[in-house]
Amino acid sequence: MFDTATTAVLRAVLDEVCESVSAREIGARTHVAAKVQEAATRGEVSPEGLRQVGRKALSRAPTMWR
Repeated sequence: MFDTATTAVLRAVLDEVCESVSAREIGARTHVAAKVQEAATRGEVSPEGLRQVGRKALSRAPTMWR
């Protein structure tokens, strides 16, 4: 489990990275959340590092439009 501050950073990064993702793209958002969480578990807790992980995950996320 993450502390409150880290959880807030994770949520903020997820929201920022996925701001252009449709609410219907649950799979894409879930994929990004999982990758960001994995990175945080491995010790990456800087917002910029997590954003990079999130953006990379978003570019590879499953989508119904591909």
